[in-house]
Amino acid sequence: MRLEILHHANCFDGCASAALFSRWFTERESGPVEVVTRPVQHGPGPVFPPDAFQADVNAVVDFRYSPSPRLDWWFDHHASGFPTPADRAAFEADHGGQKFWDPGAPSCTGFIARVLGERYGWRPPELEELIRWADVIDAARFPSAAMAVRLEEPALRIMTLLEVSRDPALQPRMIAALSREPLARIAAEPWVAEPLVPILERHFRSIDTVRKHARMEGGVVHVDLSETGLEAANKFIAYDLFPRARYTVVVSRDPKRTKISVGSNPWSAVPRTHDISKICERYGGGGHPVVGAVSLPPDRVDDARRVALEILRELQDGSEPRP
Repeated sequence: MRLEILHHANCFDGCASAALFSRWFTERESGPVEVVTRPVQHGPGPVFPPDAFQADVNAVVDFRYSPSPRLDWWFDHHASGFPTPADRAAFEADHGGQKFWDPGAPSCTGFIARVLGERYGWRPPELEELIRWADVIDAARFPSAAMAVRLEEPALRIMTLLEVSRDPALQPRMIAALSREPLARIAAEPWVAEPLVPILERHFRSIDTVRKHARMEGGVVHVDLSETGLEAANKFIAYDLFPRARYTVVVSRDPKRTKISVGSNPWSAVPRTHDISKICERYGGGGHPVVGAVSLPPDRVDDARRVALEILRELQDGSEPRP
C-alpha cells in the first residue's frame, strides 16, 4: 500500500503533523505501507500539484481542504482552511468520518493527536514532546519573545532548519525522524546540526537587519525586507525589539514568491482587536485569527508593499471587533 501525505511546507507543525499521522497509519495497517510525503505551499492559483491524490491512500495535514474524491484523510486547524464556499460545503457534506477541522486548535499536530486518541485510543507517550512543542510553536506560546529568538531549545532549532532550508531531501527525512526520535537526538544529528551552523549565524545577523529596517507606528511594526537579500526572518524578532508592539507586517521575497506576513504580539498588554486570517483572505491569503500571510508572485513587490500598507493602516485603526 502507498500512502501519500501532503503537508504544509517548511513548517514545524506541518512536518510534525505528517510524522504523527504516518506513524499512526503504518501501525494500524497489518501489511507494509510505503509512506511518501510532499510539501505544499500557500500561494496564488492552484496549490495542489496536478498529480496529487494518486496514491492508494491520500492525506492532507495542516493545509487547506480539497474537494477531490481521491482525498481520503484531512486534518487542518487554519481558520482559512476552505478556499471557497463550495469547498466548505463539500467538507460539510462529507460523512466519511475521515476529515477533520478545528480552527480553535493550537496546532494541527495536537489536533490530530486528540482525534486519534478519542476515536482510536491511540496515544503514543514517546511523541508527547513533539505534540507539546507543536502547540507551543504554532500558537506562539513561548514564555517570552527572547526564547523564540535565541533558539536554544532543540525543537526551535529544528523549526528554524525546516523554515529556512531549501534542501528537498530534508523534510521527508525530518518527518521520518520526528515520528520515532526524541527532539534532542534529532537536533544533535550531523545532518541537522551541521547545516544549522550557517543558518543560525545568518539568523543572529538578521536581527540587525530587522532592527535597521523596522519602524513602529501606531502599535504596528512594519518591516520591508524585500531589497535586503534576506528571504525571511524569525517572526518574533520584531516583538523582542519592540515589546510594546501589537502587530507586525513584514514584506519579504524569495525566488518563488513575495510574501506579506502579518502577526499579533502574543505578549502584548493590549488585547488583539483584529482577525488576521480574515484580513489576509481579502488579498487571497489566509491563516489564523492571530497570524496570517499573503503570497504574490516574486515580481510583484510593489503590489506587496501596497497590500502591506493597507493592512498596516487597518491594524492601526483598531475598529474591527475581535472574534
